[in-house]
Amino acid sequence: MSMQTHEEKSNYLKDLYSRTYLPDVLEHNKISNDQAVLENLLNIVSSSIGSLTNPRKLTNTFLSVMQTNVSPNTISRYLEFFIDAFILYKAYRYDIKGKRYIETPLKYYFTDVGLRNARLNFRQQEENHIMENILFNELMVREFDVDVGMVEYSHRDSNGKCVRSQLEIDFVANKGSKRYYIQSALTVAEEDKRLQEINSLTRVGDSFKKIVVVRDAIMPWHDEQGILYIGIEDFLLDESAMDM
Repeated sequence: MSMQTHEEKSNYLKDLYSRTYLPDVLEHNKISNDQAVLENLLNIVSSSIGSLTNPRKLTNTFLSVMQTNVSPNTISRYLEFFIDAFILYKAYRYDIKGKRYIETPLKYYFTDVGLRNARLNFRQQEENHIMENILFNELMVREFDVDVGMVEYSHRDSNGKCVRSQLEIDFVANKGSKRYYIQSALTVAEEDKRLQEINSLTRVGDSFKKIVVVRDAIMPWHDEQGILYIGIEDFLLDESAMDM
């Protein structure tokens, strides 16, 4: 049996859109004249996985990039169609200290990273965003409820004025009584980069497990604050690694 070439695999993934996914969304939701909007919306979301957005921002993108007026309500409906068709996931922001959900902005991830890449003709290969999407999918497969974490804190600016700022934690993963705070980082080899990545984790203020997943193959280790650092391969291949 011959191995598929990269071009054959790419064409197969693209065909899934043209022959299966998009026709199904159009037919199931009785959309007759908006295929171009659907396809453009999917392209926009494909190029911005892991970025905070909302229907109004996407409306502005349609206006500025494509000179097309699409209402936020229409965009919101079409995004839900993609979620119902198992093309996209959405993740709400969760205010960890305030213990409340923030409905907008939110993040969208692809249920299959290969389909996302095919949608963009394999052009945008940002490792950080793709890695974040892979981790999100893995947590969903492990049946966690996954949110985007937000930590608010007070500090003084350069003028000595007290201000409030928000820091993001890539994922807050919950299952039963268990909770994990997970940060996706390409590397923490430089100390400044490591401190930047854990800045949000150190401000959470509870005792749940905190994890930094990096791209490189590293020996898992804990810092003086108990934060676990682990390579993505170990994280993906061993579910128990989260509890090291």
